[in-house]
Amino acid sequence: MRTRPRPTAPAALDRYHETDRYRAEREWARYEGTGQRDLWRELRERFLHRHSAPARWALDLGSGPGRFTFGLGDESTRKVALDVSREMLRSGRRHQELLAKGPAPRWVRGDGRAPPFPPAAFGSVALLGNSLGFAGASADRLRDAAMALVAPGGTLVVEVAPGPGERSRYLTRLPETAMVRFLRAPVAVIVRRVMREGFDRIPYRRETNGEFRRISAEELSRFLVAHGWQVLEGLAVAPALGPLAARVEAARADPKAWDHLLQVEEELGRQPARWDAAAAVVVAARRRPV
Repeated sequence: MRTRPRPTAPAALDRYHETDRYRAEREWARYEGTGQRDLWRELRERFLHRHSAPARWALDLGSGPGRFTFGLGDESTRKVALDVSREMLRSGRRHQELLAKGPAPRWVRGDGRAPPFPPAAFGSVALLGNSLGFAGASADRLRDAAMALVAPGGTLVVEVAPGPGERSRYLTRLPETAMVRFLRAPVAVIVRRVMREGFDRIPYRRETNGEFRRISAEELSRFLVAHGWQVLEGLAVAPALGPLAARVEAARADPKAWDHLLQVEEELGRQPARWDAAAAVVVAARRRPV
């Protein structure tokens, strides 16, 4: 029996070149409109804020519509958003007034595997949205290109998608209203209880194909260290309530529970034991000064 060959990495990249306006706007909206999307967005924004040292220039490599571009550097930093999709960049321009803090970014169309910038040109470089995974067979080339663009003493932030995600057994079995009340407790108490009962792994929704590569956050961290970088932080995104949309929405409605949930997700997410199954892990590393 003949089978259809799986798409190759070049075919996948061609698809991103041809992204239409609908898909670009849908990508922008992926981080707003529900409690769960707010959780995913705020955890990434807080992570970027912790690792956004002042820099003259910052690059969002594979920026999409630039949802997180303004989180790089500080208000005086000149920001550049690079993406292969013309429609993604147009979407970023349409939305930039909603996020503008300081000068508007430069929107540049280009291939992240061969970016049109000199080496060590940026004090901060971000590779978010699991661009590495979607690069497939070109992932190593894209990673190396991003690393080469960081100036000595600068920061690299990379997002990968190692697994299907996790959820807390304890927070899952509590009635929803009781869970919200419990999230008002001290963060240390919540973390201890969640850790005591452990986590369940979320089943894979579909098999990955040749277009997508799952990358281990631990392997990425070891690679960076072996090449002279200092890993500053790794964070699994939302291992406690990430996939439980209704429960996240309930927590979002209570300001104290929401604040504690963000802190709990960060405490749990920093544990390397949470990285292997995480649907997303963000890693920050500093290039050592010369």
